[in-house]
Amino acid sequence: MTQVIRASAELREKVATWKRSGMLVGVVPTMGALHDGHMSLVRAARKQSDRVIVTIFVNPMQFNNADDLSKYPRDEAHDLALLEAEGVDVLFAPGVDEVYPDGFATKVSVSGISEPLEGAFRPGHFDGVATVVSKLFGMTQAGRAFFGEKDWQQLQVVKRLVADLNIPVRIIGCPTIREEDGLAMSSRNVRLSPEDRARAPQLHAQMQAAAEAIRTGTPVDTALEAAKAALQTAGFGAWDYLELRSAEGLRPLTSLSEPARMLAAVMLGDVRMIDNIAV
Repeated sequence: MTQVIRASAELREKVATWKRSGMLVGVVPTMGALHDGHMSLVRAARKQSDRVIVTIFVNPMQFNNADDLSKYPRDEAHDLALLEAEGVDVLFAPGVDEVYPDGFATKVSVSGISEPLEGAFRPGHFDGVATVVSKLFGMTQAGRAFFGEKDWQQLQVVKRLVADLNIPVRIIGCPTIREEDGLAMSSRNVRLSPEDRARAPQLHAQMQAAAEAIRTGTPVDTALEAAKAALQTAGFGAWDYLELRSAEGLRPLTSLSEPARMLAAVMLGDVRMIDNIAV
């Protein structure tokens, strides 16, 4: 039976008991609306930890669009049923007042890696991520934390945060989980219309085609522009970015001179789609 805890003091007491018994604690931070992608993180945590905490908190600090925050899907009962089926020990689901009590005045900001791509199009987003992740690490006292590679830039920001602040938690990135047609699993996918859901797999398909073109010698800009044109034809909307970047530092690349990642953000209907792949 998965125990639901909403107060950080209660959670810390439980974790302290586990640790006194020599147990390794893993945490999977989420914003709920759980799907198979989240469950893959839970399974990884279960394999590599003695006790597993999943956190659900829709963090208002990382939304720069109030409408996006209000539309974010929430279904705790459904999420809890999934977690119980996976043998999760604790669901930590604090309220906003528990995470950001009256007088809260601290912001964690990771410069450099947070500034391009998502950082440029969603001002303040990664400050919100870094702040809440720091809070959750302190609240859960976990020794390992599991994040999906779908949010590649977020994963790099969290790794930088932990290294810079000497937070005693090991960050483990887990592969993106996709639907059978290639669409990266995301809580936002439920907002796609049936027509847009049918178009959505083209994002991954065209990114794969661009990556293969780059590997076989096509200039990076040429390959990326061809992918954008194909997606526009397929019915996608405005682009935020489709870029080739270094896998770790997210520096712009014009050739495959080091491990590279292709990252994209584009509108499909009223849903902002993001994806990334290794090149």
